[in-house]
Amino acid sequence: MQLTPSERDRILLFTVAELARARRARGLLLNVPEATALIADAVAEAARDGRRHEEALAIGRSLLGPEDVLPGVADILGDVKVEALFDDGTRLVVVPDPIGGGHLGSLAPGAMEARDVAVATAGSDSGRHIRVDLNEVDVTNTAAVPITVTSHFHFLEVNPRLSFDREATYGRHLDVAAGSTVTFGPGETRRVRLAPIRGERVVIGFAGLVDGPLDAPGARERALEFLRATGFLDSAVQPQGDPEASAARVRAYLADHPEVSR
Repeated sequence: MQLTPSERDRILLFTVAELARARRARGLLLNVPEATALIADAVAEAARDGRRHEEALAIGRSLLGPEDVLPGVADILGDVKVEALFDDGTRLVVVPDPIGGGHLGSLAPGAMEARDVAVATAGSDSGRHIRVDLNEVDVTNTAAVPITVTSHFHFLEVNPRLSFDREATYGRHLDVAAGSTVTFGPGETRRVRLAPIRGERVVIGFAGLVDGPLDAPGARERALEFLRATGFLDSAVQPQGDPEASAARVRAYLADHPEVSR
């Protein structure tokens, strides 16, 4: 039997995952390689079964909890990355916080309406779950070409030809795996889920609408005023001025800011 290097890697991953499943069935706690293999194998098999990227990611995050692994594994194990074969081709799936999603075992969902993040509490074997502030918006691509948005992009500032409620996306990015993308086809309307930008909440670059702290006084209002005056489509308000003049402003803006024309 002739196997490609990627096929040999897949067999190795499956072998370690099978070992992890057998040990877990005997009540043993998993180490780092076992937990990694089990999560990666579940994601790859979900893709093989025809699940979407988001569904495979949710399964990977829902498979194991702190009670399934040896002490310290949840702290050591970073993102689990695996190249999985989906119906539309091979794509990289990055599973963040892979041991923090809670133990759902075979009941791991194919989609998650909202994310629960397990946080360890002192003196307790269980975790408390914090509801992450997510919201959803409908996005329409009015351009004649596909538009791709990356996971990290401040969604308020994405391509001007995408029409959606801009204010609802201020200070938010796509709720997808780090490094992944979402593509909107020409004329397509698609609902996406957004998560808050965390940490210091400072946005630099992108379309240049904020270029500073998101929560600074007046930052939101200035950004919205500028994008609407420049011609960014916003489904929450009526277009300002002549449509042809607005289109010309968008073309001029994109010429000066090629980073948002993806």
